[in-house]
Amino acid sequence: MTASIKWRGLLVLFCLVLSFFALAPSFMEESLPGWWTDTFAPIHKGLDLQGGMHLVLGVDVDKAVESRVDGIVDQLEDLLREDDIIFKRVERHAGDRMVVTVYDDEAGKQVDTLVDETFGNLEPMTLPAEGGYIQKNYRLSDDDIERTKEYAIKQALETLRNRIDQFGVSEPVLQRQTGNRILVQLPGVENPERAIDLLGKTARLEFKMVVDDVNPQAAVTDPASLPAGTELLYEKNVNRQTGAVSETPTVVESRTTLTGDYLSDAQVRIDTRFNEPYVTIDFNSVGAKRFEQITAANTGRRMAIILDDSVYSAPVIRERIAGGSAQISGSFTEQEATDLAIVLRAGSLPAPVNILENRTVGPSLGLDSINKGKTSIIIGALLVVAAMLVYYRISGLIANTALVLNLVFIMAMLSLFKATLTLPGIAGIVLTVGMAVDANVLIFERIREELRTGRPAHLAVESGYGKAFLTIIDANITTLIAAVVLFQFGTGPVQGFAVTLSIGILASLFTAIFVTRLIFDFFLARGQVKNLSI
Repeated sequence: MTASIKWRGLLVLFCLVLSFFALAPSFMEESLPGWWTDTFAPIHKGLDLQGGMHLVLGVDVDKAVESRVDGIVDQLEDLLREDDIIFKRVERHAGDRMVVTVYDDEAGKQVDTLVDETFGNLEPMTLPAEGGYIQKNYRLSDDDIERTKEYAIKQALETLRNRIDQFGVSEPVLQRQTGNRILVQLPGVENPERAIDLLGKTARLEFKMVVDDVNPQAAVTDPASLPAGTELLYEKNVNRQTGAVSETPTVVESRTTLTGDYLSDAQVRIDTRFNEPYVTIDFNSVGAKRFEQITAANTGRRMAIILDDSVYSAPVIRERIAGGSAQISGSFTEQEATDLAIVLRAGSLPAPVNILENRTVGPSLGLDSINKGKTSIIIGALLVVAAMLVYYRISGLIANTALVLNLVFIMAMLSLFKATLTLPGIAGIVLTVGMAVDANVLIFERIREELRTGRPAHLAVESGYGKAFLTIIDANITTLIAAVVLFQFGTGPVQGFAVTLSIGILASLFTAIFVTRLIFDFFLARGQVKNLSI
């Protein structure tokens, strides 16, 4: 018995020491050494307690469908050339339609066969075109359109989550709402403008060849003068001496030679000559091979590095570039370069997102709620403590000790699991305080029954815990199941309540059954206690 008490005591002591280490950063973070705060983080408070940003974003799923068709257009052009099928042009029409213009019916039949074998999700339709050409019209099937839109929302959600994780926001909330909407809550954000820019940037990285034999200024004056297969973009330039911003028009090929989908990493570096930051990018194995082929085939030409239709730089390809590395230079501040690296590492959004709702939540309501929550917890705990002392006397003091430890363990587990404390979570803690002594009430009543039959104190305690054990487990497990269901299917506030309730149930079971039994056994094992004050 003595050995058992010793090991159980060491376990409780270990839990107390671990709780102290976990909770210390929440109360004295500034005075703790670095290794302590790196290992144990303060308790995270939710948006309703510390303020922050509340955003509702809408995903432009129609743009995702257009991008899907654009990808098929690029693939089909390559396949037509590989199969030596003569065609005039391939282009996208009306969002979800693709048109292949050919010179005769024979070529049209070849295109139909190729599309049917390669792209089973396209529905064909033939219409006559002007000038005697034949137009082969294809449309994405309704099922494929719906799948594309659904995938765009899911991918946007994952991309936004990756960006926020690298942005450094603790315990953000990202949830899909009805339709194509995404809810984003960022507790404690101090720079809302930067966060909005980071989340809303599509970050579509493209590499396109510059067309040097076309006058960009003439294209600015008369956009209709642009040759087919080219487009006009602008490169932003900042004068290092004056800080003046200007835009340089650049004509590039419409065809994308390489996209950022093949990136494996992006990092910020400093140009030691001008002390300016730039971003280095590394391609994966497929992208590196493609980049080497492109640079080998276009030596002497300029390649434009484009992000969201803006030219960041357009360096001349001096020689074939092996190894799959490149750099994006521009007039960056260090923060702009860091944010660019973040969005490139996280990946581009499959479709643009629009900010439908933007609210900045102040912390004043949260502070008021925290104070009222503390008051309710203290009042509830004091009432429970007084009731237990009056009704169960010294045994009630043991139960109250377990109640205090219960609160300590709950807060420690919130810190260790990096859970977020919300206003509904405080309500869950208050409820746990009221429920915490339920198990002890059941145990104490069983012990009283055993004592009335004349059994010795140590046997009455052993029997009381044994008979009440299954009842306690049944009652708490059913509550825990309800809390798990609330967490699984509830939204943010309901989940906050479910988290603290679940943790409170586990802590209550440990303190009410294990800790109080240890205290009884410790005093009874010494043989000095003949009668229990219960």
